[in-house]
Amino acid sequence: MELATVLVNWIVRLSLFVFLALGIIFSPWFLLGAAIAAPLAAISVWDQFQARHSILRNYPLLGHLRFFFESIRPEMMQYFVETDTAGRPFNRNERTVVYERAKDLLDDKPFGTELDAYSTEYEWLNHSIAPSEKSKEPFRIDVGGPQCSKPYSASVYNISAMSFGALSGNAIMALNKGAKKGNFFHDTGEGSISPYHRKYGGDLVWELGSGYFGCRTEDGNFNPDLFAEQAVEEQVKMVEIKVSQGAKAGHGGVLPAAKISKEIAETRHIPVGKDCISPAYHKAFSTPIELMQFVAKLRELSGGKPSGFKLCIGRPSEFMGICKAMIETEIYPDFIVIDGGEGGTGAGPIEFLDHMGTPLTEGLLFAHNVLVGTNLRDKIRIGCSAKVVTAFGIASKMAIGADWCNSARGFMFAVGCIQAQRCHTNTCPVGVATQDRKRQKGLVVPDKAERVYNFHRNTLDALAQVVAATGLDHPNQFKPIHISRRVSPTSVLSYEDLYHYLEPGELLSGTENPLYRKYWERADASQFAKPHGA
Repeated sequence: MELATVLVNWIVRLSLFVFLALGIIFSPWFLLGAAIAAPLAAISVWDQFQARHSILRNYPLLGHLRFFFESIRPEMMQYFVETDTAGRPFNRNERTVVYERAKDLLDDKPFGTELDAYSTEYEWLNHSIAPSEKSKEPFRIDVGGPQCSKPYSASVYNISAMSFGALSGNAIMALNKGAKKGNFFHDTGEGSISPYHRKYGGDLVWELGSGYFGCRTEDGNFNPDLFAEQAVEEQVKMVEIKVSQGAKAGHGGVLPAAKISKEIAETRHIPVGKDCISPAYHKAFSTPIELMQFVAKLRELSGGKPSGFKLCIGRPSEFMGICKAMIETEIYPDFIVIDGGEGGTGAGPIEFLDHMGTPLTEGLLFAHNVLVGTNLRDKIRIGCSAKVVTAFGIASKMAIGADWCNSARGFMFAVGCIQAQRCHTNTCPVGVATQDRKRQKGLVVPDKAERVYNFHRNTLDALAQVVAATGLDHPNQFKPIHISRRVSPTSVLSYEDLYHYLEPGELLSGTENPLYRKYWERADASQFAKPHGA
């Protein structure tokens, strides 16, 4: 594609001068060719210097083919619906909604729903005959438990973890500048805090993965001094331990040597020219009790900021073991982020992408239930992430226990991602997921930052409309009764009837639910996995 672009543009520009010369020397009829080549050459030059479209900056002239096919796409694709790994419908039109909200365009659609309202798995919100007044202020939630001295007021919708290294410096700057303007947070991902995160001063959640990038010793262990040095910075609002992620739960990660620039190496404290390995496990802790002690240590080293961890639910008894460790040590994380197995923008083996890790709804509900059943829920906030790109997505997750939602996919679309799926090759055509300086130039930071801001603002505005339509004042008032799902052609259940909910303290007093009872009996605060256990 790159070679074709160069050839086409040079042929068009050269043709203009050739036809002009032939017209002057031999025959005016050659000027007809110049008349055709002139506007194409002008478009080619304009594309290279305009700031709005990354595709056109990197692929002048030929990039217009993409927009032509995009313009006829709704008519071509209107009957097609994807499903996520949990089998639930994922409307392809959601991508278009993200692009339109990012560009601040009208995203209202005619002719009703594009989903089959009579198919199983179809979900909807139950509106009220007496709607409330739409909120004029963006919705926020306070994060910081009883052991936190510097609580943080977070938006209910934020940028999920995406590292510098996986993303380009321009993409990081656009995300952070948009977050700064919109007053929401930007999760760093496990790649540490880069100069690009710092440039515009947007709120950061520093994610600490198993590689301890940015605060590691030469042999890859956690360095508390390096951590404290950055964690106390005003821009860092919370600290998050990445225990596992939905894209490849239990797998670890690799940043190929080809993508490791000098800047990335300096940011992560790693050598240039070698693959950067994130182990599948942590060295700083190996048991639930040690995890709680590590949470407490990070909270202390950061000066009392909210500290917590992110994980994709795997073995149920292991998460319960973590809750037993909280009770035993009386150390409580300020928040837990549940990542769904169907989420993730990172690359991974197909088996892990499609069949590893609990999907978000089930994982979120399980975590919420266990915290309620152990009388810990009022001490800990729950965030969540996995394909949450619309107001309905936010509402449905908050209805079953989330306090806020994060999104990687939505904000990737907002900065120009077209899902070319070349993230791991360093050849991203729009400059989002590449360290190639030439390709990065296609992503113009001020323009894409405005789109990040617009997408967040318009999505929260849609959420405010949804909240008002259901007769509520804040999305934290959503309950399971507000969401319904068709489970068969003749049967509809609300989330309240569809799922089982534990009562406060039920696990401690002895639950009658056989599954929860079985997992609770197997849970151990002193170790994670038991052989042959769940």
